[in-house]
Amino acid sequence: MTVTSDRATASTNVGEAPAHRVALAFEDGVTKFIDCREDQTVADASYRQRINIPLDCRDGACGTCKALCESGDYDGGTYIDDALSPAESAEGYALPCCMKPRSDLVLQIAATSDIAKTQAAVFNGTVVGLDRLSPTTVRLSVEIPNRSELAFLPGQYVNIDVPDTDDGTGACVHRSYSFANGPHEERLEFLVKLTPGGAMSTYLTDRAEVGDALDFSGPHGSFFLRESIRPVLLLAGGTGLAPILSILRKLRHDGSARRVHLIYGVSTDDDLVELDTLAQMQSAVPGFTWDHCVSSPDTTAVNQGYVTTLNMNRPRDRCSRGAYATTPDLPVRPATDGRIGAEALRGHRHRADRLLLREVRAGRRTGHDRRVGAR
Repeated sequence: MTVTSDRATASTNVGEAPAHRVALAFEDGVTKFIDCREDQTVADASYRQRINIPLDCRDGACGTCKALCESGDYDGGTYIDDALSPAESAEGYALPCCMKPRSDLVLQIAATSDIAKTQAAVFNGTVVGLDRLSPTTVRLSVEIPNRSELAFLPGQYVNIDVPDTDDGTGACVHRSYSFANGPHEERLEFLVKLTPGGAMSTYLTDRAEVGDALDFSGPHGSFFLRESIRPVLLLAGGTGLAPILSILRKLRHDGSARRVHLIYGVSTDDDLVELDTLAQMQSAVPGFTWDHCVSSPDTTAVNQGYVTTLNMNRPRDRCSRGAYATTPDLPVRPATDGRIGAEALRGHRHRADRLLLREVRAGRRTGHDRRVGAR
């Protein structure tokens, strides 16, 4: 079977094919990025960059390398149906040993990073900002000397080592936080909800100073905004606003006109942060609108209640096919969570920040040439 496209391929340099960035998301949450030319297969590019994705045949005969393409355009190449059936191809699966990119791609690799002989990168940073945004929230800003080596998708997170802690094995306790900055921005920012007795909270309130060394590993996670022209609904609870800010900053940087509506909910007025930033985003991103609500009955906010209620009461946009939900600092939240639950996502294809909700995958496109991510 041959997968082709009518789209012409042009090189910006004579004799050299254009290159694209390919994100390889492994089952253990590690994401690695490679550069792949349009005349290279993804498997060949990954091996040249020392990432050994599962592979047996290299010519589309076995299906060992089969991966789900979450976003992007590609030429699927030539392979036999036993390796990749027409039904699997229609669902968005491809063979890295055959596929060649025509845009940036995101691939879900059916293996752990250990099997691929790679691991999450470790970065050594310096604290450059400690901003108390509210009585319950701190914005932690970090810079690293090798910023160009840290590539991530807006919505992903890192594991930060909490200085001067011990997890019982001699290593630092680590906590997971999503990027609030855009992938193109030099300074890294994270929103931290202060929890009494928490390892990171105690560090930030009692010991942290600008100039502290801070190490972290990543990026991790498959929560990110899929490429699409369709409108999208964003649901953010508390400091789960961080990955949403990263997404919005990327949309602003790209000059996107995509319609995006955010519903941001918190428990108390003290938990509300970055409202000025959201107002600035509404001015800078043409298709962006937002509402916020506070569940406490003592709130002074216009909307008192839960994200679910605010979403159910808003006018329905029949074209809104994508929904993305986040909660504070990547906790495990069941689908019946009082603020962000299944009701809020009814009628939408949705994504959830790590273990918040089980992702629901709806039917995908058919045909040979792939533009993936229009969800």
